[in-house]
Amino acid sequence: MTDLLLLPGDGIGPEVIGEVRKVAAALTPDLVIEERAFGGCSYDQFGSPLTDETLAAAKASKAVLMGAVGGPKWSGVARDKRPEAGLLGLRAGMNVFANLRPALCFAPLADASSLKRELVEGLDLMIVRELVGGVYFGSPRFIEALPEGGKRAVDTQVYTTAEIERVARVAFELARGRRNKVTSCEKSNVMDSGLLWREVVTDLHKREFADVELEHMLADNAAMQLVRAPKQFDVIVTDNLFGDILSDEASQATGGLGLLPSAALGVPGAPGLYEPIHGSAPDIAGKGIANPLAAILSFEMALRWSLGRGELADRLFAAVTRALEGGARTPDIGGQLTTAQMGDAVIAAL
Repeated sequence: MTDLLLLPGDGIGPEVIGEVRKVAAALTPDLVIEERAFGGCSYDQFGSPLTDETLAAAKASKAVLMGAVGGPKWSGVARDKRPEAGLLGLRAGMNVFANLRPALCFAPLADASSLKRELVEGLDLMIVRELVGGVYFGSPRFIEALPEGGKRAVDTQVYTTAEIERVARVAFELARGRRNKVTSCEKSNVMDSGLLWREVVTDLHKREFADVELEHMLADNAAMQLVRAPKQFDVIVTDNLFGDILSDEASQATGGLGLLPSAALGVPGAPGLYEPIHGSAPDIAGKGIANPLAAILSFEMALRWSLGRGELADRLFAAVTRALEGGARTPDIGGQLTTAQMGDAVIAAL
């Protein structure tokens, strides 16, 4: 059985996943690793961003680690064949409904944040994003021509009680192992789906998690609070769209997208999907300057959540911290190291 399936993807994806391979060879030489094409490069080779064979391999692995997909090269491709469609198909096919996106400010990088040091020093929050529902998956969705001219576009936001409850349960359980506080974010003031979200989270809290502090916050206010006082948050749980936006915003409090990993989990025992939250960055692809730490830390999360190697995950996290404390930096965080040199710095710290 494959332990780890690597899907390097497009743009800088192969570069940062290459550093994961180096780290894995140093830390876990016994790990059974397989690699497959995914995203735009898969479309170029096979006419599909996610082949049936790749999805089957993902579901048969213990964990899947991907780089990033997409780029202007595929902007003219039919929507259902674009790299992003492959990503949505992978998430849905693996049924990884709970997306864990930590925002942790490493002490040596507090001054790399776009916010003042006192706002971000010691920051450690977790965003739990619902990943396989909401407006990204809802139907109907279409663009149609109007009789009087112009067009009309429709996307549908849909959530059920079960979908909301299962991701909220993950957030509450995580909070119990952290600072015991959950902030649930929606737009219940203007959206019926947000109203249902609030009702379901409130009911679940009352029934099973009354020991955890729960607060409700409108998503637009949460966006403001993340730049005003981000350390007020412990665990944020929210829907697919708002989670996408809020987690990218939170990344800037930590110093940049190149530092943040993510885990997408389903039912216990099912394979998890891990990926850096940054995109394919086609503007720097091939230059060897991409920051591999988000991908390396995604591997750390895979060790912890899917591969049952928590002790090795602790070692890897400590190594990343030591590398940063030693001054290792790629250009995005104020340094001059190449992608490969940053990977080497982590291995040396191991």
